[in-house]
Amino acid sequence: MEQLLLHLWGDYITQTDWMATKKTTRWFPAVLHGLIYTLPFLLLTQSPAALAVIGLSHILIDRFRLARFVTGAKNGGTFTGTGYPPDTPPWMAVWLLIIADNTLHLTVNYACLRWLS
Repeated sequence: MEQLLLHLWGDYITQTDWMATKKTTRWFPAVLHGLIYTLPFLLLTQSPAALAVIGLSHILIDRFRLARFVTGAKNGGTFTGTGYPPDTPPWMAVWLLIIADNTLHLTVNYACLRWLS
């Protein structure tokens, strides 16, 4: 539960609109968001390796919107902005992409806290 709460605080509460809108096109907002995102995880681990992987993976997943490639691969190579076919209702494609993105972050965080701490 702690990991989930820290993820939610780091990814939603502390992320500014500027970070959210610019992180996929510019490195500085992505890196700043990734660093701020990682800080709450100091409550769960002081492992430099775990914190580094949590932060770096968060930056890369967000900067390149990697979840769209995961969703695209499962949808038969549909590499659109969301990874869903164009006929998918836009609201659904966006929410499914957000869920996939969160799943990637939570999986990496769990692995880091479990095996690198």
